Amino acid sequence: MPLTRPEAGCGAVIYNERQELLLIQRLRAPEALHWGLPGGKIDFGEPVKTAVAREIREELGIEIEVGRLACLTETIGADDGRHWVAPVYLATILSGTPAILEPEKHADWGWFALDALPDPLTTPTQQYLAHRAALRETLQ
Repeated sequence: MPLTRPEAGCGAVIYNERQELLLIQRLRAPEALHWGLPGGKIDFGEPVKTAVAREIREELGIEIEVGRLACLTETIGADDGRHWVAPVYLATILSGTPAILEPEKHADWGWFALDALPDPLTTPTQQYLAHRAALRETLQ
């Protein structure tokens, strides 16, 4: 039976000291083989910031501090036909070194300069970058 309502996801925007963005390469739909922000599904009854920290720990083995909301992303009818709404938070690494802990879900990870991002990017990542650019333009 097809889903009849949006699903809730979450994500994290993590920069290193060189202002490079942490991205992971997806292996599964939606947007398989695209590079995107780490994150995942919010469990029923789970606070969103808790879900963000849990998902990053499960995917990459790092502990993060979840900061302020960066943006809200929405993916409708990607290659799997589902509708996702995902708050994305700024986060910083508290401990650990990123590593792929779910090799059935992710092929690779890396730090990327904003002027040298891999291709293709997931829809939520594109939306975050557009939001970031618009905010920077507004502040100038």
